[in-house]
Amino acid sequence: MPTFTSQVFQNPYLPRGADEVHAIVSVQASAAEAGKAAPAGELAFGLLLDVSGSMGDDGAERLRCAKTAVVEALELLREDCHFFVVLGRERAETLVLPQRATAANRAAAIQAVRALQHGGGTRMSTWLRLAQQHFEALRESRGALICQALLLTDGKNDGQDDLEAALRHCAGVFECHARGVGVDWQVAELRLIGQRLLGTVDIVPEPALLAADFRAILGQALERAVADVRLRLWTPQGASVLYCRQVAPEILDLAPASGTTGQIRDYPTGSWAGRETRDYHFALRVKPGQLGQRMLAGKVGLVLSEAPDAPRQAEAQVLAIWTDDEERTAVIDRTVAHYTGQGELAQAIQEGLAARQAGDAEAATRKLGRAVQLAAAHGHDATTRLLRRVVDIVDEREGTVKLRREIDEADAMALDTRSTRTRRLA
Repeated sequence: MPTFTSQVFQNPYLPRGADEVHAIVSVQASAAEAGKAAPAGELAFGLLLDVSGSMGDDGAERLRCAKTAVVEALELLREDCHFFVVLGRERAETLVLPQRATAANRAAAIQAVRALQHGGGTRMSTWLRLAQQHFEALRESRGALICQALLLTDGKNDGQDDLEAALRHCAGVFECHARGVGVDWQVAELRLIGQRLLGTVDIVPEPALLAADFRAILGQALERAVADVRLRLWTPQGASVLYCRQVAPEILDLAPASGTTGQIRDYPTGSWAGRETRDYHFALRVKPGQLGQRMLAGKVGLVLSEAPDAPRQAEAQVLAIWTDDEERTAVIDRTVAHYTGQGELAQAIQEGLAARQAGDAEAATRKLGRAVQLAAAHGHDATTRLLRRVVDIVDEREGTVKLRREIDEADAMALDTRSTRTRRLA
């Protein structure tokens, strides 16, 4: 089991009457012994594979490459893992039932994957609900498991209301990484899946790249050492939480677990590897204090159980101190400013691309110009490179850009899906 430590970044000084407190809490997981990796937890991995009719529209290259990717992922599984394969059409079908990843079981699954055919529509809610049933059955028989899924699609979902309902049921049961192959799917739909189920979202522009992406996702899943880590936040009576947001390595809005209200709230963060760091932005509203008053505005700790009396690790304090010293209150903490700017960057990209899609060139130019300016200010070179595929940059510092007349749709979708990836301060 890894150990956790935390560090708080904030300027606690507030002017008279101020009631908002912002802090970044950086949490690090480390192996129990320096230089040694933490032992991996027991993994259950579900593959949710789109086999609708559109997977054969390009001469079935997408389906062939998807099969190869699934086969290579299955070959990576350890024998102490569990796995299953769900086929996605209008209705989900189980191709491979939940089972241990023995050599014989993997060989039989690979044979079944190679023989599958495409056909039908796309209703992701049914895929997710069937995966939920499989994960819950595994947990009933095996107890605590690290439950991760990989969903691949090449098209738009049929039935948004069903997807919203399915995600409500699946949240807290498993994490899901969503991937779109080609350009005929919707970023907003897969981002919704990734956000609600604490996973990642990305485009795989060419089918031939699927295998490498699947291997990378499974490789990270195999490194998970502990499941269901929660942030437990205490706030004083009368305070409220404006938001709790993961800001690194990716922006994820976290929702409190059901049943946790009042002064103590639990925010599920999913499973953790033995060695990793994540940063969280807490925005709290408190009752303004008197000048000179010092308040404990919040207390954050990690718990490995939903039990109210579970011991907290890596506890950190968020403070509020009211003063009339303008030199103190005018300072914005460097780390808070960094992540606030990156949140604005993601929003500018998404709004700019939406305006471009709607035909509003003026708004698109203004928003994407602001994105270029923010990316340059925060040293986000990877985002700047993606922006250059969508706009011609005249002046980075001023955010002066020109929309390109012809844009590869895959480039725009890559910019959109990766807009929530952040860069940590050195």
